[in-house]
Amino acid sequence: MEPKKKRQVALLIALLALLFLINYQTLNTTVQNYFSDDEIGIVERIVDGDTIIVNSTSVRLLGINCPEKGEQYYEEAKQYLEDLILNQTVKLEFGKEKYDLYNRKLAYVYFENQNINLQLVEKGFANYYFPSGKDVYYKQFQEAWEQCINNNLNLCEASNNKCIVLKEFDYSDEIVILENICSSSHVLTGWDLKDEGRKHFTFPNFTLEPNTQVEIKTGEGIDTKSILYWKGEKYVWTKTGDTLFLRDNKNKLVLWKNY
Repeated sequence: MEPKKKRQVALLIALLALLFLINYQTLNTTVQNYFSDDEIGIVERIVDGDTIIVNSTSVRLLGINCPEKGEQYYEEAKQYLEDLILNQTVKLEFGKEKYDLYNRKLAYVYFENQNINLQLVEKGFANYYFPSGKDVYYKQFQEAWEQCINNNLNLCEASNNKCIVLKEFDYSDEIVILENICSSSHVLTGWDLKDEGRKHFTFPNFTLEPNTQVEIKTGEGIDTKSILYWKGEKYVWTKTGDTLFLRDNKNKLVLWKNY
């Protein structure tokens, strides 16, 4: 090959190598996106703390459950997302099921490489929630909740009550037994017992006497001093794993128990 030809070939190879180096990150990202089910989009609206609109589609945040409208910390959770990701570009990472019953996409939302769903739990604006079973991120969300408990933040803020304890939690037979371990009676009126999701049992006008127990069970029946019925629910506790949360009438966390 003539020297001139050799120089031209060498120059062409050098230019190709330079172009490859410059565009490697772009090329790598393009290849990853092509083979990945993840989606990139702009957050157009915040519906509430666990639902957003991305690319004109409703997205339900995986792994969490935020307070509903009218409940404490509903507005704070929504505002947190608005301040953080509204009009921003995010990545959606889908779980085992891509859509829920309402045709919303189910996703972990990432912004600047941070899991936003996880941050909501850490800040005490949501509890963790895995109705379809525990996935690879479950442990991270449980640890985020425990961190929130240690920091005593928002939904994790502890009640001053030390008298009411969990005596038994039989999730298979849908039975919860609470005990008053103190020597004085305790008014539970307005207290709230719930699962990870949307199911709530609000205590009626009820006082738990000293050193006595009350059983809360699903089904229909007449309430007594020792048994209260969680009416309107065939079942509450998910067989694949769930969490019990008990809050006082000021929405402070009395106790929680998961399985």
